[in-house]
Amino acid sequence: MLLLPLTAVLCLTGCSHSNENGITLSIMGKESDLNKSYMTSIFQQYEEETGNKLQIIAYEDTEYESIASEKFEAGDVPDVFLHFNNADLNRFDVDANFCYLNDQSWVSDLSEGAKAYCMDADGDLLGLPFWENSVSGCYYNKTILNELGMKPATTQAEFDTICQVLADTGYTPICWPANGCAWMPQFGMDPIFADDPSVLEKLNRNEITYADIPEIRSMVQWISDAAENGWFGSDLLNIGWDELGPTMASGDAVMTFIWDTWFYTDLPKNGTYTVDDFALMPVFMNTADSGTYEGGNLNMMMVSKQSSHKDAALGFLAFCAEPEHYNKAFDGIATVSCFTGQTTNIQSQMVTDAESSIAAYQRVSTASARIIGYSGDDVTLALNSMFQGNTDVAGCVEMMDNFRMEEAAQQGIKGF
Repeated sequence: MLLLPLTAVLCLTGCSHSNENGITLSIMGKESDLNKSYMTSIFQQYEEETGNKLQIIAYEDTEYESIASEKFEAGDVPDVFLHFNNADLNRFDVDANFCYLNDQSWVSDLSEGAKAYCMDADGDLLGLPFWENSVSGCYYNKTILNELGMKPATTQAEFDTICQVLADTGYTPICWPANGCAWMPQFGMDPIFADDPSVLEKLNRNEITYADIPEIRSMVQWISDAAENGWFGSDLLNIGWDELGPTMASGDAVMTFIWDTWFYTDLPKNGTYTVDDFALMPVFMNTADSGTYEGGNLNMMMVSKQSSHKDAALGFLAFCAEPEHYNKAFDGIATVSCFTGQTTNIQSQMVTDAESSIAAYQRVSTASARIIGYSGDDVTLALNSMFQGNTDVAGCVEMMDNFRMEEAAQQGIKGF
């Protein structure tokens, strides 16, 4: 856990207090999220312009959901809480804990897509989408592929061939950061549920399980085979967020499943390869023969109802939603706009070059957002158990099911 500044390390309900220079607001989020350049920019702008202070409460990504849940259950809640509008949000009593933001002055400045992402099933706005609106897919080192005379894949068979040729040539085909990174499997799962909503409905009614869905078994089998073939390298269980950037910048790995903004915020700029060496093709995980892309997932700033400085917390969101402030924070960041007044962000050349492919094969984020009980961390635990040789493909799928159903039952979902 990282706490900055060191004052007020321990806080009770509301988790905010006054200081001699103004108000101190607490903001809780994942460590990697809070360290994004646009986040540190908006934090600095706020403190410098208002005289208020921010207590940044950051937890390791893999611990965030469980620790934050414990904090809320104990009544130890922040003023501002960062979360995606996904299945993990069901761990928290949204109606009891957070303010609806429908009446805030900045709502009219949100893009339609960003606004829709942040709404609950009843159409209430849960948070301010202050985040990168990116395109997820398979980003590959085009310089290396070109040197080897290979083109990007358009089918699963072509992708598998690329992986095997790269492995035979001495490269790690895919950087799969298994140590604490949990987003990769959802890309492969999206087509299963986005393309056939009836499967999602049956799963969420507990009428079927993952084990009853052939495409889930096919995906896990492909992941298992890829690991055994060396396509993820020999050290995947020790590669995490901190190692991902250096691995891609050095050329040790040629491809990874991620989003475009990452190349502008996290890829080292002094490596052998830079953003200009990369391009985009679909993710292939044996669930859609032509591959898939995932649309943006947006981190929301949510305001606690229990905050003793609720008005100031709402004011912080309003500060973030000012064009002058968000344009400074997102200056040069490759992202689709979340605000209609957003002008300083850029469109990634990688995404522009792949526009026709994205238009044909992009799916809305479905697995992580709409599967009841879904947790990327739980799926990663199951996959890592398989990578370690503690279970086989069938056992991994069973673990995924058990985790999902246990979480649904804890949430009190009918039928579980």
